[in-house]
Amino acid sequence: MPCSGGTIYLTAADEQGRMISFIESNYMGFGSGVVVPGAGISLQNRGFGFSSDPASPNVVAGRKRPFHTIIPAFLTKDGKPQMSFGIMGGDMQPQAHLQTIVRVLAYGQKPKAACAAPRWKLNRDFTLDVECTMSHELVSGLVALGHQTKSVDDPYMDFGSGQFIWKLSDDADHDYVAASDSRRDGLAAGY
Repeated sequence: MPCSGGTIYLTAADEQGRMISFIESNYMGFGSGVVVPGAGISLQNRGFGFSSDPASPNVVAGRKRPFHTIIPAFLTKDGKPQMSFGIMGGDMQPQAHLQTIVRVLAYGQKPKAACAAPRWKLNRDFTLDVECTMSHELVSGLVALGHQTKSVDDPYMDFGSGQFIWKLSDDADHDYVAASDSRRDGLAAGY
């Protein structure tokens, strides 16, 4: 039986400074169950979490931004591409995006260090999962503040997995730095 899950993330950049951030997911196993006739392409069903109930915060309507975990991300600087990135992992996606972008922008970490760093995950019951590689001092500090934490040894599905491409500068002679998260299969390659 194939593993559950079906999300892929891809980012690419070229010598002219163009970048793309792309994510595809067939949520809940096979996705919608609808395949395009003659093409063999399975249509996704990531709209599953949206609501048609006007009282729901996740109602689909004009000028609304219902919660959705498919987040191909893009960072610009002065209107120009700076970093194309994305992190797969259901509810972990927005949390991991925040954690890695803070590491890159506020702490100056390179993409590989930012995506390899230990992550935390806020659960629906407000408990906090932490990767087992997180420092004991930090976890103890969280507990002292009243957080209920649980150390998770296997980060494969729990803490997301990302791909990153960072443009070193606007100079045409400069290249990119790419990173692939080690929590799942992935590859950073250049040619």
